[in-house]
Amino acid sequence: MTEPAPAVGEGAPPAPPRPRSRIRRGARRVGWFTVAFVAMLAIAAGSMIRFTGNSESDSRGETVVKDVIARANAPRAITPTGLTLPVAGVKLAALTDTWGQSRAGGARTHQGIDIMASGGAPVVAAAAGTIEKVFDSAAGGHTLYVRSPDRRWMYYYAHLAAYAPAVREGAKVAAGQQIAFVGDTGNAGPGNYHLHFGISRMRVGDRWWQGEPLNPYPLLVGSGTAR
Repeated sequence: MTEPAPAVGEGAPPAPPRPRSRIRRGARRVGWFTVAFVAMLAIAAGSMIRFTGNSESDSRGETVVKDVIARANAPRAITPTGLTLPVAGVKLAALTDTWGQSRAGGARTHQGIDIMASGGAPVVAAAAGTIEKVFDSAAGGHTLYVRSPDRRWMYYYAHLAAYAPAVREGAKVAAGQQIAFVGDTGNAGPGNYHLHFGISRMRVGDRWWQGEPLNPYPLLVGSGTAR
């Protein structure tokens, strides 16, 4: 007479243990393959943009990547702090809040602060950053755009007489480092020597000429830092 097969749990041999280490290794492999695949797609997309010759899209794409990485590695700041007064020898008490004043017969408002100084006076960086653009324009004359290390702020210096010798796009500057000389270029008017200084809050993807302008006066006066 044939004996019945034992029921599970009643004398049946135990099931072999699951190879957990192999499962974990397999999961890690899948994870790395996924990361590699996404990276390949990103590289392919970038190559397609470059292949089309659309330099504007390429530059904006690079700007977005830089913005995201820099902001992820820096604490969030509501406004810039610890600014250096950007004209050497000028006292904080001499500053006048010219933000919002009428310009061009009421066609626009002033989006910055005019810091009066002698022609040729040293212009220094109000904060550390990277020179993103060296630019000449009819309105601003010789100008500089310096972006903060966290890429959230753009510092704008206009009506410059000349640039300091080491100034070039991509160069890093320290707070208080000389970057230019006070002048009357652009629409400042002959002999009206001053520095137009502006600050803009930059959104992710904003280029050097974009951003949301802020009033620099309270930020400079509140910093209490002059040279």
